[in-house]
Amino acid sequence: MSASSPSLEVATPERVALTLPVAGIGFRCMAWLIDALILFFFWVTAYFVFSLLVSDVLGLFQGLSGLAQTLLVLGAFATQWMYSTLVEVFFNGQSPGKRLVGIRVVRVDGSPVGLYESAVRNLLRAVDFLPMLYTTGCLSMLFTEQHRRLGDLVAGTLLVREERFDLDKYTAPAAQASLVPGSRVATASVSLGARDVELILAFLERAPWLEPEARRRLGARMVERFGGLTEEERTAVLASAPSTEGFLRALAQVR
Repeated sequence: MSASSPSLEVATPERVALTLPVAGIGFRCMAWLIDALILFFFWVTAYFVFSLLVSDVLGLFQGLSGLAQTLLVLGAFATQWMYSTLVEVFFNGQSPGKRLVGIRVVRVDGSPVGLYESAVRNLLRAVDFLPMLYTTGCLSMLFTEQHRRLGDLVAGTLLVREERFDLDKYTAPAAQASLVPGSRVATASVSLGARDVELILAFLERAPWLEPEARRRLGARMVERFGGLTEEERTAVLASAPSTEGFLRALAQVR
């Protein structure tokens, strides 16, 4: 692993080694700016809506007690913290900014980020921001091998880039194969070539990182391409992602 292009080595459920490129400071800054703009427009909108109810918003704030002002500021921080945490948890490690840039948060073992990890890394944004403009966070990313800010180091997370795959190659017509009834073992009526096996293994390697619908659709196309199954057999094979990918794995193993 070179210092100029850090990566994360993980093993997929198919026991295939997978290398994920780590997102650098540039990608992270772009994602943060997009998310910051979203939050900025949210607060501007909230201000104008509230100003329709209260004519002097700033005067109202200044008229509050010190405790009330502190609680209000903490509430604003909590809102941003909850936003960052919930979008990462419910959208597979991606905020809108991260999704547009093509990066996502994962655990250090490559597994999806959980509520605890996301909550910790986003809570420590306040520390990473010190003394201003993410100075602490940027220094941490510069001096850690996988560009991790303090929040990532404490939470056990990092950001990886999503590679774009050429999915069309999985959909072209090819020689057919048949399923032995009552078995997961496949036998080819026309032998699979090395290129065919390569396509199957490439799909199995990348399947865990695809969106569920894309994973299902591509798996079905791979079965249509290589399966040569009856309608009943095809229905059984396509019943779930594990059965689909198990059938394709059996095809590759027979070859």
